[in-house]
Amino acid sequence: MNYKYDTSMARADKSCIVKGDKYRFTILTSRMIRMEYSEDGKFTDDATWLAINRNFDRPVFSVKEAENSLEIVTDDLHLYYDKRPFSSEGLSVHLCGDYTLHGSRWSYGDKVSNIGGTARTLDEADGAIPIEDGLMSFEGFSVIDDSKSEILLDDGFMAPRKEGLTDLYFFGYGHDFLSCLRDFFHLSGEVPMLPRYALGNWWSRYFKYSEKSYLELMDRFEQENIPISVAVIDMDWHITDVPKEYGSGWTGYTWNKDLFPDPKRFLADLHRRKMHTTLNVHPADGVRAFEDAYEKMALDMGKDPKTKEKIPFDAGDKKFMECYFEDLHHPLEDEGVDFWWIDWQQKNGSSVKGINTLKMLNHLHYLDNAARNSHPLTFSRFAGIGSHRYPIGFSGDTVATWASLKFQPYFTATATNAGYTWWSHDIGGHMNGDHDDERTLRWIQLGVFSPIMRLHSTSNIFLGKEPWKYAAYVQPSMKRFLQLRNELIPYLYTMNYLTHTKGMPLIMPMYYKNEDYAARYVPNEYYFGENIIVSPVTSPSSHVTRRSETMTWLPEGTYYDFFTGLVYSGGKKIKMYRDIESIPVLVKAGSIIPTAGDYMNCHVENPHEMVLNIYHGDSGEFTIYEDLPDDPEKKAFTKVEYIMGDGVSSSIRVSVSGDMDVIPKDRRYKIRLNGVYDAEEVAAKGLNKEDYTYSYDDKARCLEISIDAGKEGCSSFEIDINLTDSSIRQMDITNMLFETLQAACISYNLKQDIYFRYINRKSDVQFLAEVYSMDVMPELYGAITEFVTAF
Repeated sequence: MNYKYDTSMARADKSCIVKGDKYRFTILTSRMIRMEYSEDGKFTDDATWLAINRNFDRPVFSVKEAENSLEIVTDDLHLYYDKRPFSSEGLSVHLCGDYTLHGSRWSYGDKVSNIGGTARTLDEADGAIPIEDGLMSFEGFSVIDDSKSEILLDDGFMAPRKEGLTDLYFFGYGHDFLSCLRDFFHLSGEVPMLPRYALGNWWSRYFKYSEKSYLELMDRFEQENIPISVAVIDMDWHITDVPKEYGSGWTGYTWNKDLFPDPKRFLADLHRRKMHTTLNVHPADGVRAFEDAYEKMALDMGKDPKTKEKIPFDAGDKKFMECYFEDLHHPLEDEGVDFWWIDWQQKNGSSVKGINTLKMLNHLHYLDNAARNSHPLTFSRFAGIGSHRYPIGFSGDTVATWASLKFQPYFTATATNAGYTWWSHDIGGHMNGDHDDERTLRWIQLGVFSPIMRLHSTSNIFLGKEPWKYAAYVQPSMKRFLQLRNELIPYLYTMNYLTHTKGMPLIMPMYYKNEDYAARYVPNEYYFGENIIVSPVTSPSSHVTRRSETMTWLPEGTYYDFFTGLVYSGGKKIKMYRDIESIPVLVKAGSIIPTAGDYMNCHVENPHEMVLNIYHGDSGEFTIYEDLPDDPEKKAFTKVEYIMGDGVSSSIRVSVSGDMDVIPKDRRYKIRLNGVYDAEEVAAKGLNKEDYTYSYDDKARCLEISIDAGKEGCSSFEIDINLTDSSIRQMDITNMLFETLQAACISYNLKQDIYFRYINRKSDVQFLAEVYSMDVMPELYGAITEFVTAF
């Protein structure tokens, strides 16, 4: 087996190394130092699980050395070492800059107050679980121990590290978390590009489907106008009822022909429905004699198939792993399987000491898939820092409770601290719990604004996540959010590209871009891309207001609610109240969010109608990335700029560069300029008058411009707009108050009293004081206060 894994960049520049008989320091950047100690003076320059590229641009540093001391000074760090075995007295690093009350200093062996990273699995989690350390600390530094991680060989296999050595990486990036993450990706490997289809909706369930029932279900989704991009087939695709002598039926590689009589036809039918397919595989039990592939695999392994002896799973055996792919997986891929859900059963599965089985599976499955696909994919559990190279993460079988839902936004955002940016959760909860229509809806809403949107549940006949199985009052919102997920793919795919090329993760904790202490204390709030902030709803609605409350902190600036259009001034914490139609999703003024006009097809092709959602109040730009799924080397970049002038004038510029074959020739644009007054004039450069139209939506405070740019010479154009007023136009607060009171479960007289007090108010402050004195329920007072004081 030879996958030709590239380890050529593992060796650092010699000029960056300071070395003694038993120690070695490699100054990788001015803020990252590798620290090694070995009694025999032997060190590794091989690629390891953590570090595959130590070749950085040489930083500026100085060395001061005496007989029993060594100092290394960079622009950001000062290292002190006594040239003895590493100890708390003999090795320390000081940061230039104070990030704690007593300065930022690390000594060997210190416990770092780490912010946290992620965890291997959420299996059986019912609420919060402990998480492993990540790369970030508010103290300004962290240390990652690479002493025991595997060596990655250039043939794609792994080897154990030599025992008894110390191999540490010191990250001293202060609060510059994004730079820390980008340099980590340089060291540990870039995050791969996901295929476009992976960003749509996944359907998954541990359930005994048949070919007929599964396809009928997919047809029902299509009839309901709910797009599904990935069809996940859990373990019942293979034979599970096996003779007693073979043990359990968890592991299998042979289709259950009673359920799937013609697997190739079944997979082709899914592909015709514009879906990609993954099958679940539990490889721990090896290969047994009832499998169709047993005889060939036994012969290839040099065993007599007549003995019917089990072929044990062994990730440390190169020959076994070669047959594992060639005899078990490739024939199924030839039938139409696109990638694999690796559901390893947490057992020791390697004959080589020091080889982690899950790491080996993730590594080799990804390399194997890369041999067949331009955007390779695996679906498996987190195997420690460095796992970002093998997306996507399967987080495990959570309990279906509010506590589990409440933990997931924090868990997902904090995982970025470990470089793990593509988690896929069991949206709605996997098992146990109880039926709760609102909670399932809120989980779906979170899923739409998560890295991967995968509906999943166990085989309990009442636990399916089909929207039509839930109460009528939540169904429309469930469907609309699942449609929205596909509409967001142009934005998501661009962020996918920026994660891959720039180390800019889709999900970021609020403290990544804000030094304000408040950013540390909103654990369930996060950035969704560069300019969107999401504050998911993770608690049930009030019986009084029919709304749920979230505590949301907004940095300085002006923000629009993506759903309601309400405009907020930032620099404060705000209690936000949402009915079942939405969650707080805040977009900064000047932002441009591209979405697709056709939500049913944009997971497989670039949209024929591109919607440009622009938020008035500041200038801004966004460059949309697109490529061809079957030829990703063909790329196109659509730069969209919004330029606010000094007065009522503003301009929108659209220019396309790159390979024009990527852009559909009949592409149309719909521009939605939010938060504006009506336009006196709209004129276009680069377009004929008949190529564009515009209208004003008074209720939404939105100017809509429709453009047919699918004509020769229309790849670039500019729209000049003269508004009747250049200021931001707030939504109708009176109407919002009326709708809030209409839904509230309070006396009719109290509703009317509050409403007319607002109509006749002398000031907002006076009105709120009067309502407060009326002793209304706190949640109703909070909901009224939110939009009255928003901007």
